[in-house]
Amino acid sequence: MAKPNEIKFLTSTRVEKRQKKYCRFKKMGIKYIDYKDAEFLKKFLNDQGKMLPRRISGNSLKYQRKVAQAIKKARQLALLPYVTDLLK
Repeated sequence: MAKPNEIKFLTSTRVEKRQKKYCRFKKMGIKYIDYKDAEFLKKFLNDQGKMLPRRISGNSLKYQRKVAQAIKKARQLALLPYVTDLLK
């Protein structure tokens, strides 16, 4: 009989490590976020046109603020929609 602390599996269990999130702006050395580049800013929006939070996008606080300002400017200039269905 197996003891409670001896757990045996029929197949080997794989423990996948999540890839560590990183700020792509710090890694690539990007200093300025261009609000006119709509395709780049779409990476930080979900399908409904909402901004992705830091915990999902992996941005640092400094660059998340810059991304938010760039998205807001692009929306005012009608480069990005405020609300949409199936943006991507």
